[in-house]
Amino acid sequence: MPIGFWNDPDGAKYRAAYFERFPGVWRHGDWCERTAHGGLVIYGRSDAVLNPGGVRIGTAEIYRQVEQLDEVVESLVIGQDWPPQQPTDVRVVLFVRLRDGLRLDAALTEKIRDHIRATTTTRHVPARIVQVSDIPRTKSGKIVELAVRNVVHGRAVKNLEALANPEALVGMAVYTAKAVLHGNIRDVWEMIVENS
Repeated sequence: MPIGFWNDPDGAKYRAAYFERFPGVWRHGDWCERTAHGGLVIYGRSDAVLNPGGVRIGTAEIYRQVEQLDEVVESLVIGQDWPPQQPTDVRVVLFVRLRDGLRLDAALTEKIRDHIRATTTTRHVPARIVQVSDIPRTKSGKIVELAVRNVVHGRAVKNLEALANPEALVGMAVYTAKAVLHGNIRDVWEMIVENS
């Protein structure tokens, strides 16, 4: 358990990160289950687990497959609550950054889906694959699935200042405006920045 954050003299960010959701209880972000015998089963990061049709899938299971493809430089995958108006399930949405000069067309989309299907299960296959120019990262280089998930769901992105490239979220906001909200990209981006 960390004892504090750098440049957080009053501990406000630290408390917000670990103690805000359940007052007085440390919340670290991993899913676990207490067994009948008092043991714990650790499932991994709560923000890195997809759950389409009730099947738990770690995002790394998809990354391992997608990034074997020569066309894909890197990717980011989230679970999108679906349908947006009254969610009853989660659909897998995959954002891909392709090699320079490539475009995500129907043939490449099908190649990605076929590869995932052949090497994992049909539940791992993304419902949507979206090309983006960049994948958002923290200043330490970690991809930020939670921030993208928040953008796609129209929620504020917390700690926007911790991102090395917050402008990469624009690609996710474009997807949100077109595919989910059917709205205006400027409205979505302003909501993200104003609420962060």
